[in-house]
Amino acid sequence: MAQRGTLRVYLGAAPGVGKTHAMLSEGHRRAARGTDVVVGCVEAYGRPRTEAQLDGLEVLPRVGGAEGAEMDTDAVLRRAPSVVLIDELAHTNAPDSRHEKRWQDIEELLEAGIDVISTVNIQHLESLGDVVESITGVREPESVPDEVVRRAEQVELVDMTPQALRRRMAHGNVYSPEKVDAALSNYFRPGNLTALRELALLWTADRADEYLLQYRSEHSIRTTWQARERIVIALTGGPEGRTLIRRAARMAAKASGSELLAVYIARSDGLTAASPKELALQRTLVENLGGTFHHVIGDDIPAALLDFARGVNATQIVLGSSRRKSWQYIFGPGVGATVASESGPDLDVHIVTHEEVARGRGLPVAHGALLSTSRVFSGWVVAVAVPLLLTLLLTELDPTVGFTNTVLLFLAVSVVAGFLGGVLPALASAALCSALLHRYFVEPVNSWRIAESQYVITIASFFAASAAVALVVNFALRRARQAARLRAESQILAMLAGGVLRGGDSLEALLGQVKETFAMEAVALLERTEEHGPWTCAGSVGTPAGGQPLTRPEDGEADMPVGDQMMLVLSGRVLPASDRRVLAAFAAQAVGVLDRQRLQREADQARTLAEGNRIRTALLAAVSHDLRTPLAAIKAAVTSLRSDDVAWSPEDEADLLEAIEDGADRLDHLVGNLLDMSRLQTGTVTPLIRRTNLDEVVPKALSGVPEGSVRLDIPEWLPLVAVDPGLLERSVANIVENAVKYSPSQTPVKVSASVLRDRLEIRVTDRGPGVPDSEKERIFEPFQRLGDAPRGAGVGLGLAVARGFAEAMGGSLEAEDTPGGGMTMVLTLRTGGDSPLTYADLAEEARAAQEAAPAGGGTGVGVAGGGLAGGGGPAGSGPAPGVAPTGDAATSTMPTGTPAATATGTDSSTSAREAAE
Repeated sequence: MAQRGTLRVYLGAAPGVGKTHAMLSEGHRRAARGTDVVVGCVEAYGRPRTEAQLDGLEVLPRVGGAEGAEMDTDAVLRRAPSVVLIDELAHTNAPDSRHEKRWQDIEELLEAGIDVISTVNIQHLESLGDVVESITGVREPESVPDEVVRRAEQVELVDMTPQALRRRMAHGNVYSPEKVDAALSNYFRPGNLTALRELALLWTADRADEYLLQYRSEHSIRTTWQARERIVIALTGGPEGRTLIRRAARMAAKASGSELLAVYIARSDGLTAASPKELALQRTLVENLGGTFHHVIGDDIPAALLDFARGVNATQIVLGSSRRKSWQYIFGPGVGATVASESGPDLDVHIVTHEEVARGRGLPVAHGALLSTSRVFSGWVVAVAVPLLLTLLLTELDPTVGFTNTVLLFLAVSVVAGFLGGVLPALASAALCSALLHRYFVEPVNSWRIAESQYVITIASFFAASAAVALVVNFALRRARQAARLRAESQILAMLAGGVLRGGDSLEALLGQVKETFAMEAVALLERTEEHGPWTCAGSVGTPAGGQPLTRPEDGEADMPVGDQMMLVLSGRVLPASDRRVLAAFAAQAVGVLDRQRLQREADQARTLAEGNRIRTALLAAVSHDLRTPLAAIKAAVTSLRSDDVAWSPEDEADLLEAIEDGADRLDHLVGNLLDMSRLQTGTVTPLIRRTNLDEVVPKALSGVPEGSVRLDIPEWLPLVAVDPGLLERSVANIVENAVKYSPSQTPVKVSASVLRDRLEIRVTDRGPGVPDSEKERIFEPFQRLGDAPRGAGVGLGLAVARGFAEAMGGSLEAEDTPGGGMTMVLTLRTGGDSPLTYADLAEEARAAQEAAPAGGGTGVGVAGGGLAGGGGPAGSGPAPGVAPTGDAATSTMPTGTPAATATGTDSSTSAREAAE
């Protein structure tokens, strides 16, 4: 049987990064060295540079025709080359092929002893399908199991920056020119490419780690290889742990790519003095700082810590200075000194000082619940009464039981007494049973003298065994009670930790949990502004027995302070000290929830104020600047016409009147924008969101631009969008007017639309000078001028109004660079649901509305936010002025008998509302 072939995979973040080019280059290199190399399957997609690389390599014929041609696996097996080049590992074969997937064909070739070089994109890995879909909005239909790629002997990443890839696409090196714009505006966005690149880099880094760990394991390498900084934090569960974590995080931040691993080592018997609450807090802190938390079992703490550090190939260990007191060092050097002496030269150990140094660890406190009074009483009854009764029975009724059996019976009594009443009844029972055995069952009977020394040993052994068994039973009972309590506490703390991460619990809900957990009648969170000021209630649940609300700490039976200004007060019963640990966690969480709610309210208020200030600034700027220019032009023209000194010709008078009309139109446009912004600010006008077809709104918005300056490309099959038609018209008009102003006169502005999942995008692309990345947000602020731009070259109020309207409709407006130069405005809108309606649905609604209208009700029924009233419909009169339709682009149409709306200054949604009112 032939030895299995090897697989080499070139991995890319996206199509076009150069995987196929790298594979063919590798084929040429191997062929130049004398290796028998053939091309089994290469997908060139008409790319000239890729096709040119096939020259000089033997290309095997494919089966299935030119378009759907698949690799001929049998031809490769018959040819039996040393190396075969096969593109697209995740490709799905034609239905009549031997295997469903191309990677299965490759597996067959590998089993035949043929080496394979292939390519795959990160989005084709099966485990990353959902992640890629959430990033790009596109579900990749073809996939390959991760294990197939992981089994490859070599995986090489073909990397390229998003900017370089977009330039390659803009130059036509990846897709044909007619597909470039759609690709760049959808899948190949800079953000999408950056996220995909990070996925590819991380997957490759994990694969490299696997190779490294496998190699170290195979060669039994225990020393540290400092390929990457890995910092291990040794936690004890004490309060100094948070100091160590923050110190280690600062160390990790200084080295790019460092890993942070916190480890807590517990003894195998499960008995520890660590605080579960403190460990939970430290775990959360580590995870918030980007690290991982590990729990390791080991009785030898230094050895377990070093084993863990070497197992993860750590480079540094961070420990805290010992909390032991100076006299305790007589028992040994301590964990820190032992780890430092045994770490070796490749593992650095950092000893960090903290506030708990030399304060001592303290002894574990037994917080288990004590035995009940009735049970202790039962234990004493068994310890005293049962031995006396057993003695009476054995001496009077059945004296022939035997000494050995008698000892066992008394031992059983002592064990039962310890089980019921604890240590003291058990010891008392052992002493009484020993005395009774001595008096009544050891020769000479009824005497305290012992004739044979062996009975002394027997009685002493009995007492020792009884006491030992009683102590063990009592110890086990207490540990079981402690374990049950700690398990309940851990569940409560886990619930609180989950609430902190989710951030969704209200203060009342949390106080209700406190009330139920501790079986209280009422719980309240009190606060005060000054150290000795009066208390006020921030939140409460339940009613105390007296009916009076909890307004002071003295009104409750238990309280838990949080700082100097907050207090959690409980009414119903007195809490034992063992419950205060969990109560402290609840109190801290309650204060956190209260602070989070207040911060949210303050953020909402600040956002509202900031928006109000922004709009007020825009209004003032518009009044002081943009209104002045058209007013000056109107005044100059009117003054000229009224002048008696000049005899104006009819042509001159027409020019002056046209100037007056243009100025009035500009004023009307500005005043309309200002009024709409003012209404949005004050909340007097709410956008009327309706399902609307784009080809009913966009062409009307383009009527104010010069003829031939805009190229419209809106497919007819686009779904409806959930917008206010009037606001959308204003937004598009402002964006297009700005693009036309900055775009070269010989290059028309392109207005296109596309759908991505539940979003619809309108893209306005110009070939103007563009805007630097640092200034892209400023252009949406009112009256911003970039650099030393001359007066009149600023972006004015239009883009600020357009973004405001877009956000009012639940959309967004962003600026992107146009590949090759210029700027693209991206207006993103909602399609209105998982199953967006089409124009046919809209027309059906219009017909139903017209049939339901009363006789004489007039024409022009408004459907879906003005869908058929004021533009758009099956019958039309051609494109709007200034629009050059291309291909299947939609044109502005108007139903017969419907009154036409003016193209400038018309808000169809506002008009509809005013008519209804």
